[in-house]
Amino acid sequence: MCTDKDPATGQPGSRTQIEGKGSCIKASNQAEKPTLPNIPTQTGLSTDQYQVVLTLSDNLDRIYLDCSQAIDEVIQRFPTAKIAADYTGGTKSMSAGLVMAAVERPDIDLQLVTGSRTDLVKVQDGSQFADRADCERIRYQRLSEPYRRAWNRYAYSEALAGLADFKPPKGQRDDYTRFRELSRAFTEWDNFNHAQALSILQPYAPTLPEAMKTYISIASRLNDQNPAKRDAARLFDLYRNAERRAAQGRYDDAVARVYRLIEWTAQWLLESQCRIVTGDIQPEQIPDTITLTSNRDGKFQVGLFEAWQLVKRKTQGAAAQFIQDQENALLNHTKIRN
Repeated sequence: MCTDKDPATGQPGSRTQIEGKGSCIKASNQAEKPTLPNIPTQTGLSTDQYQVVLTLSDNLDRIYLDCSQAIDEVIQRFPTAKIAADYTGGTKSMSAGLVMAAVERPDIDLQLVTGSRTDLVKVQDGSQFADRADCERIRYQRLSEPYRRAWNRYAYSEALAGLADFKPPKGQRDDYTRFRELSRAFTEWDNFNHAQALSILQPYAPTLPEAMKTYISIASRLNDQNPAKRDAARLFDLYRNAERRAAQGRYDDAVARVYRLIEWTAQWLLESQCRIVTGDIQPEQIPDTITLTSNRDGKFQVGLFEAWQLVKRKTQGAAAQFIQDQENALLNHTKIRN
């Protein structure tokens, strides 16, 4: 990665150190004139063993894009090669741009030439050696950040899919595994697989932040052996699921869940308070004010609106008052939905 002539001053860039003819490199900063040949000549590289890619000296955007493109081309040409990005030379912007491009690719080693220092200018001559830069935590945070942001959109399945193809650094495997498994748990939860979600969450209970430990108790309630506790919790869970779909802009899914919630609420009230099963209503359970027709199997069954009519006539309290007040609105919304 080299610079060409400076557009403002016309001074030669680092390109001359690679492609310059004759003596083109000074032996030291104190030297009056160049006495050394270009770098490929000094290192014995033939012209087919290197390639010059030009970039700008202090335009970070341009440098980053040029480095990214160069890395992609090298990976494409040499898919099985071990690739290292060395950010020792160049301007500070060039070093920053190369580091940014390399950190985004987990299979590239990042390295620099370092050594003993007596000041902040340079390392001592003779002490230099190439060393791998430790950037695994930075790389992990940078590469996993899109999947953490996916959680903010309740896109747990998206995070899980991305993490499945993710190769974590050795020092971050525990954090990665927990992140992936929690994404899997909430994906199952979003799909109403509450038992599976709880089984995934439970092993991580001791290490979860306090704010997330609440989900263990909620998941336990959703799997309670007592139907009265379990079904009430699942009704509210369905409501929260509809909220998440609406927040994602998936309004058709949200409406479908709300419709099922309203229908299920009536079914739950009738079964828990009146022992009425809406899929098989006994003739003696039908009020005189409601006319129902049996199906071809001789069973009396009702849908959403008729179930709420039964709630109005067979129960007392907030639910009965709700349908009394909202009957026309519910009917209109049901017609619109249908």
